[in-house]
Amino acid sequence: MADTSISQAQPVTVSLQDLISGTIPFEKLTEAFGPSSLGIIVVKDLPSDFEHLRAQVLSNSSYLAALSQDELEKLESPQSKYLVGWSCGKETLRSGHFDTLKGSYYVNCAFYQNKELQSAPAHDFPDFPQYTAPNIWPPTEKLPSFRSSVEELCSLIINTAGLVARACDQYALANIDGYQDGYLEHVVKTSLTTKARLLHYFPADSASSETNQETNEDDWCATHVDHGCLTGLTSAMFIDESLHQPSSTDPTTPLPELPTSPDPKAGLYIRSRTGEVFKVNIPKECLAFQTGEALELITRGKFRAVPHFVRGAKTTHGKIARNTLAVFTQPNLNEEVQPGKTFADFAKEVVDRTY
Repeated sequence: MADTSISQAQPVTVSLQDLISGTIPFEKLTEAFGPSSLGIIVVKDLPSDFEHLRAQVLSNSSYLAALSQDELEKLESPQSKYLVGWSCGKETLRSGHFDTLKGSYYVNCAFYQNKELQSAPAHDFPDFPQYTAPNIWPPTEKLPSFRSSVEELCSLIINTAGLVARACDQYALANIDGYQDGYLEHVVKTSLTTKARLLHYFPADSASSETNQETNEDDWCATHVDHGCLTGLTSAMFIDESLHQPSSTDPTTPLPELPTSPDPKAGLYIRSRTGEVFKVNIPKECLAFQTGEALELITRGKFRAVPHFVRGAKTTHGKIARNTLAVFTQPNLNEEVQPGKTFADFAKEVVDRTY
């Protein structure tokens, strides 16, 4: 991608308090999600514990990836098509191309509804282990804070997503014929299928990262759309693992974070609804929410899924890892996203073509 084609986006930003009070003007939501938008909104002024939780959870992504191959294999779930627990090299985002540049840790967020639940109930969908296989957690002696910090941060993100959903419902009710009042907030607050994905983009040496960027603008995560409703995103954490080796650091302590990306071109890119490509920076103290395919179906195209990709960091020194967390809020398996098509039907189509 040529430098002249890179534009820095200024996404719509709202405060958490304005979401709570329900005072976000429709003009803001149109700017965020309307026909010429980027389909993304940033929320600031988050609860006081957010920044610490983000630092610990994203550090845990590096601590996790530093475990031995044998230990990581014990955290895999082939029965769920690797959509629970650890996954690396199982996903195809380009035809015939398996993604080995990042590792993922998938978590079912049914605990948001009931702390005892670790997946959606299997009795109604026995052949859908992607959402009904129980969570796998790393052993506490290896990663003592992993489970508690992930559950706390995911719950905070889902709470915030519910407020964004409430604002979207108000907008949709006024602009979409036949829209079901309160539907999106209902999806977020009652779903047993919300899925979190903790990501670790492995450090690349300078030669391979330069080669990749000469050929692929989306070398770290190919252009795709999410298949849920609203995706909650933290900002990325960049860590120089040559200076701070996760395998020799206390895993209860957040790793030192680079103040900025080592490569200003690295990070999240969105392809707007007018076909332009914009780089999006999420401030460290904020969350972002973007639209997915299920929401596009539900709103009959008024809200559209956001094509996006991640571009890797070109580095001349160090071993730079990138960690982030995405939380995909989505309907329960038996809810319709189109007449005659449940979310289970739709999600199976997506999984079959991707994994």
